[in-house]
Amino acid sequence: MKRLISTCAASFLFGSAVHAAPIAMEDQSQIKVPAPADNITYFQPPQQSELPDNAYGKMVMDGYALFVDTKRQAPKFVGNGLNCTNCHLDQGRLANSAPLWGAYPMYPAYRKKNDKVNTFAERLQGCFQFSMNGGTPPAADSREITALSTYAYWLSTKAPTGVELPGRGYPDVPEPKAGYNLSRGAALYKDQCAVCHGDNGQGQKVGEDYVMPPLWGKDSYNWGAGMHRINTAASFIKHNMPLGKANSLSDEQAWDVAAYINTHERPQDPRLVEGSVEKTRLKFHANDGVNVYGQTVNGVLVGQGTR
Repeated sequence: MKRLISTCAASFLFGSAVHAAPIAMEDQSQIKVPAPADNITYFQPPQQSELPDNAYGKMVMDGYALFVDTKRQAPKFVGNGLNCTNCHLDQGRLANSAPLWGAYPMYPAYRKKNDKVNTFAERLQGCFQFSMNGGTPPAADSREITALSTYAYWLSTKAPTGVELPGRGYPDVPEPKAGYNLSRGAALYKDQCAVCHGDNGQGQKVGEDYVMPPLWGKDSYNWGAGMHRINTAASFIKHNMPLGKANSLSDEQAWDVAAYINTHERPQDPRLVEGSVEKTRLKFHANDGVNVYGQTVNGVLVGQGTR
């Protein structure tokens, strides 16, 4: 979506940029996030200057590095071109962008997706499997999960446990009464999104590394990721895009462009049942928000996966 060249924008979306040296955490005092229109006070996570100079502080920084540079830091577990910070903006700090400080204190929690109580480690494993299209995720006691969990724990310093804080997740955006419109979504994508994400959703690279994430195709999130739901993508877009101009789109526009993005092919759902898109839809997608997996759109069966 249209680029706003600023310190804020660079911090938000350039989490996948090449890092040749140890990664230094951004100075949050230089990041100017627009104030919310409703004047809500959001939880404020700690700053790097507050980190102790010990093994705990080092583990937090290891988790930060994994979070903003996931593809390069954990190549065995990332099968696409994304980093954690592409969906959890501002290094997992930004309210209304599924910040880590809003997630960590809510686990363990029951998840309908796998019909069980999940630990935070299991939640991270699911992100690797689906959003990162990484196949077998890191073990719960692995370096990767330990470091990411520690980073999330640190960002949650002084946050209450089991309390749904304002700004947690992506706030719901109601579906327009008339539904979404793919033609309007295509036009909006061309006008607002293609400058950063490419005419064909392919993202932008510097060398072999993505600096703007791909939104569909082989290097994007797979059909099992939460972002494949049109309602989830619409909520993310409404509250975070275009970059630097959050909440500038109407609810209808957010739904239209989310639908346009999520009717394009992407890697297959790793839970594919007996090689059948239809059976996989019935088991995992029929009651999973608003999505088009296993449906025919413009004469094409969606959900066959990229090849």
